Amino acid sequence: MLLMTQVTIHEAKTNLSKLIQQALVGEEIIIAKGKKPLVKLVALPEAQKQRRIGHAKGVILYMADDFDDLLPEFEEYTA
Repeated sequence: MLLMTQVTIHEAKTNLSKLIQQALVGEEIIIAKGKKPLVKLVALPEAQKQRRIGHAKGVILYMADDFDDLLPEFEEYTA
């Protein structure tokens, strides 16, 4: 799912670094004058960060044994 954010020119000038980081992870940034969209800020394909397998190793420190068990409120849908 592609995320899109609309900001004013003033907000774009104030938060340019943050908006560039959002664009680098795939978000489209629309810059508007008032409420009228004017331009779109998107990252160039070669500038986008590449995903790496195993990059989040060690982030999940604990997972309960019943993590993937069916929740009681959904039992009626599995009959």
